[in-house]
Parts: sequence; structure tokens; C-alpha cells
Amino acid sequence: MSGHPWPLFDLRLRTPRLELRLPTDDDLLELVRVAREGVVEEGRTFFSVPWHELPSPAFERQFLQHWWASRGSWSPTNWTLGLAVVAGGQPMGVQDVTARDFAVRKTVVTGSWLGRAYQGRGYGTEMRAAVLTLAFDGLGADRAESGYFTGNAQSAGVSAKLGYVDNGDQIYSVGRERVVERRLRIGRETWKRGLVPVTIEGLEPCLKLFGVGVLDPTEWSPL
Repeated sequence: MSGHPWPLFDLRLRTPRLELRLPTDDDLLELVRVAREGVVEEGRTFFSVPWHELPSPAFERQFLQHWWASRGSWSPTNWTLGLAVVAGGQPMGVQDVTARDFAVRKTVVTGSWLGRAYQGRGYGTEMRAAVLTLAFDGLGADRAESGYFTGNAQSAGVSAKLGYVDNGDQIYSVGRERVVERRLRIGRETWKRGLVPVTIEGLEPCLKLFGVGVLDPTEWSPL
């Protein structure tokens, strides 16, 4: 067999300044450090699960366990691709894309975070554009969804640049506080494809793992 037995490790999304890739365990340790140094302003709520507020070492252990569980639970009908966002060799955040029954629904959901030291430099637009290119041009998605909590102006700005439109809202209880998430959607024909140039490497061996095509028993045989 040529290539990595888990070909997602060879997948690369590249923008003018960034490389997005499946993180190795060494990358995860660096992402733990970046996240521990801060993701949002103290007292702000930008996540439905406030993982960034856990004390150490529970924070580090649950961070790693989350990533390992995501790898181990992958299936072509239910997957989350979590990518390290890397600039100049430095992992500085995460961009993920998730789908359920992608072969039928042709819909993905995205989420992300950046260490505070790397915010405000336009990286958010590049990393979102990268996974939209993967979804629409690489996988043939029809629709992508995202959202942001009230007060997250940076996420809202990225969505506006790329052409998202309103898709209602959702109410969460986070730490006994009522928080409103603005939901957004974007379509294959309406997203601003030319805003950020993106190249994709190593996608072909991964397509069936995303639910694009049919895996035979020699390629996917869950025990």
C-alpha cells in the first residue's frame, strides 16, 4: 500500500500564509500551549462548551482526549475533520469541518479558534476559505453552515466577507448564562470563491472516507 494508511494525514490545505493539516500528537501539545495562553478575553463566552476555562492539568488532559476520541470515532457517515492551522511552522489554532450523512445531505458545519496572539491578522478568513474550498470544490458540498455567539465580531466579520447569510439563531445555556448564537449558511454558488486562493493536496485517497464514493470491505471494515 502506498501513502499513509490513514490518508487524512497526507491531506494539506494551503492559503497564501497558512497550511491546514491533521495534527500529529506533537502538534497537539503545541496547540494545548497556545490554547492555554488564551483564546478569548476573560469573561467572554464564545463556545457552547467552555472548554478553555478548565483548570490545569484537567484542561490539557481533556484537550488531548477530545482529539484522540475524534480520530477514533471517524466514519464515512459521521466525521469531524479537525485541522491544525499552521503559519511558518507554528500551530496557532484549529479549523474544523463536520458532516453527518454527507453522501445524502451534502452539508458541512464549520468551527474554529485561534490563539489570542494570532488574532486580528486576517488568518480567520484564510482558514475558513480553506475548508470551504475543501467542502465545495473538493467534496462537492451544496451547503455549509456556521455560527457565532453575540459579541464575537471577528467571527461575524469573517462570515460576512465570505458571503454567508442569516440562518436563524439558537439559544444556549452556558454556565447558567443565556447565550444567543447567530446561525449562518452559505451555498456552493454564492460563496466568494476568489477571495482567498486555496490549493488542496492529497485529497483523492481521502474522498471515500468523507462519504464521497463507496468503500468496499478491503477499504473500510469496522469490527
